[in-house]
Amino acid sequence: MTHASHSTHSSNDWYESGYDLARGLAAYTGSALVDGIARVIAKHPQANIANAFNHKQVQCKLWARDALLKSAGSVYGRIVVLGGWYGVLPAMLLEDPRFNIAAIDSFDIDPAVELVARTLNSGFGDRFRAVTADMYAIDYLSLNAELVVNTSCEHIADLGAWLRLVPSGTRVLLQSNDYFSEPSHINCVSSLDEFQAKAALARVDFAGALPMKKYTRFMLIGSV
Repeated sequence: MTHASHSTHSSNDWYESGYDLARGLAAYTGSALVDGIARVIAKHPQANIANAFNHKQVQCKLWARDALLKSAGSVYGRIVVLGGWYGVLPAMLLEDPRFNIAAIDSFDIDPAVELVARTLNSGFGDRFRAVTADMYAIDYLSLNAELVVNTSCEHIADLGAWLRLVPSGTRVLLQSNDYFSEPSHINCVSSLDEFQAKAALARVDFAGALPMKKYTRFMLIGSV
């Protein structure tokens, strides 16, 4: 097959090929997450699942997952993920056999992502819940979460004000970055030290930086 014939493929061809590839990978790996991706491609063709599961997104989430395991352990009752988008991080955590997690709630303010997140995580049954909500309007005390995750702190105008909504003593995993050129990033930090100062956690179990091509991602794991 020549390169010229490749260029004649329609977007629908690529859609079908992506679905077939995801289904094949799911069969090969036995992964509930990959099977969920295939289901998303089939049921929600408008979803930008390729962006949500690109290598940079996956790399940052693998980093979070491994650091959480090493610094805070493997057993959790309820985990709350804020800005959960399509629920990729919850799926990565629920699928990891090193963890023992009873339930993960994924909150996002965008109502369009709720059904996609449910489809992606359908293999985990009632251990996963997707909820449309504003992170400022959540009653965190009633959630009784053992861990609150927010990997989008660069989108929060006042990080300290939001963290004060979380019950004292709750474990948190936070990520931010120094990607100031992205217009939606309204509260980037220039260094890990600045991130720690803004978060002002009562206890820090992990603090680290992950250099990416265009920016550096910072992460804190500790308690408020």
